Amino acid sequence: MTGQDPTLEYFEAQALQALGGFPAPFAALAAQVQLRVAEWPSPDMLADLGIDDPHELTGLYEGIPLTQKSVQHKPFGPDIVWLFRRPILAEWHDRCDVDLPDLIAHVVVHEFAHHFGWDDDDIAQIDRWWE
Repeated sequence: MTGQDPTLEYFEAQALQALGGFPAPFAALAAQVQLRVAEWPSPDMLADLGIDDPHELTGLYEGIPLTQKSVQHKPFGPDIVWLFRRPILAEWHDRCDVDLPDLIAHVVVHEFAHHFGWDDDDIAQIDRWWE
């Protein structure tokens, strides 16, 4: 990318493209999740996670993982995957070794993995992308 940083719309389009690459069983489950792109995580999100620096949060899954849902869970709205444009851009600028669409796709996959019931340790065992 040159010139001005990509817009929220660009991020959303890249995220949707990444979702389009999910295998059929995962794509059907991912379709139940709302995707949102924002400039920054909210102060409440950061406080809930005990994070002081908003640059540390590139994405967030809000919901109950599929492996924990039951008929006893009352629906309070759809699960949500958040992508945060400014922290992702900061990571991209700092790294200088990855294409922005690849970084966006990685954050999408990571957050949807939480929806599928994987925790950070599970994801780290199969996804060595950050190394």
